[in-house]
Amino acid sequence: MKASELRAKDVAALEKEVTDLLKAHFGLRMQKATQQLGNHSQLGKTRRDIARAKTILAEKKKAAK
Repeated sequence: MKASELRAKDVAALEKEVTDLLKAHFGLRMQKATQQLGNHSQLGKTRRDIARAKTILAEKKKAAK
């Protein structure tokens, strides 16, 4: 997900996005552990998306103060 798409969302939507990404990342890790994951690059992409969403969420919360 692009940063511009995340910046368009409000705080509640960003929090939901972070939880969804964390669940997706957990699922990918479980697939890797059971050797069902075919594309290992998805783990890195999901991890970077989580970091991107958390960063923008922190920026929005800081700006709201």
